[in-house]
Amino acid sequence: MKFSQWLGFIVLVISLYILWQIRQLLLLLFTAVIIANSLNHAVQRFQKWGISRSYAVLLAMSLLIATLTAFIWIIIPPFAEQLPELLKLVPQGIDQLIITLKEFISRLDPELIQSLPTTDQFLQQLQPLVQQIAGQGLNVFYMTLGIPLTILLLLALSLMLLANPQAYRQGFMRLFPSFYRNKIDLVLTECDEALQGWLLGILFNMTIIAILSFIGLSIFGIRLSLAQAMLAGLLTFIPNIGPALSVIPPMAIALLEAPWKSLAVLILYIGIQQIEGNILTPLVMAHRVSLLPAMTLLSQVFFATIFGFLGLFLALPLAVVSQVWLKEVLIKDILDQWETEPKILNNETEYLPLNSIEDETETKELE
Repeated sequence: MKFSQWLGFIVLVISLYILWQIRQLLLLLFTAVIIANSLNHAVQRFQKWGISRSYAVLLAMSLLIATLTAFIWIIIPPFAEQLPELLKLVPQGIDQLIITLKEFISRLDPELIQSLPTTDQFLQQLQPLVQQIAGQGLNVFYMTLGIPLTILLLLALSLMLLANPQAYRQGFMRLFPSFYRNKIDLVLTECDEALQGWLLGILFNMTIIAILSFIGLSIFGIRLSLAQAMLAGLLTFIPNIGPALSVIPPMAIALLEAPWKSLAVLILYIGIQQIEGNILTPLVMAHRVSLLPAMTLLSQVFFATIFGFLGLFLALPLAVVSQVWLKEVLIKDILDQWETEPKILNNETEYLPLNSIEDETETKELE
């Protein structure tokens, strides 16, 4: 390699190391981009109505703050009122669930019950993993800024990006060679559309699941229906893992009342997930970005390992953006252009790159 190539390689390695060290701040910036992207569509709609950009930004931010204030004012008080009792009843229900499972297993195979870990052993094995994920994701918040200042920084970044998004977009595009900037512009447009589709889809999912959960739990007479329904809606933001966690509290509380109610709650939540995923969401979001279930789960594990809890929380939008970049850059511009042609050598077919065949043809012509 030439000196310039070695220098470029060293600069690339140093840049990757710096990006790795500030990955939590980059994740914070990505969150601000998501917020600014969602608000920018509202701003553009206001501009179509003849409102100037500055007033449209102010109106969009005001609507966001008003929505959050109404949510906190109307929904949070009853949820906060039921939450302490929920935290008290759920451990009791989980203990009862463990006792029921042990009794069932002992009837099948008495020796199998001895090999199962106890609750304390299971929590001891799970604690290091939880601490690692939570510590990686929350370190930048607790050690440097704290939650209030982090939220303030997030809102400030979102407002700055929203005020003049084209300037930041052009600055990002200039990081790439001039011949490739049109392609990057196309990729960014697709990411914008993908994030918009994801955001509309996830908000719809959270609302529908919260409403259906509240109706179903109220019909079965499960205590603390509102708090558990809101918890189910919020955990929908984390696919796969969130819905699995949301069914534990109502099942545990239902088990304290009657065993059949616990089974009914499980069937209810499975039915809600099937209705939401297979009927309602495709009707509302026919053109949303779709990810394979296995890829969604792997992305959660991958981003949680790198970014911690925040990576798990933002795994789906990160996966959506990563899918667009991989499809447009890696697959279309590299792998799809990597063509080969067969060449017969010694009665055997061998596949050689096109440029190798063209070089051999030019050599023969020169001879």
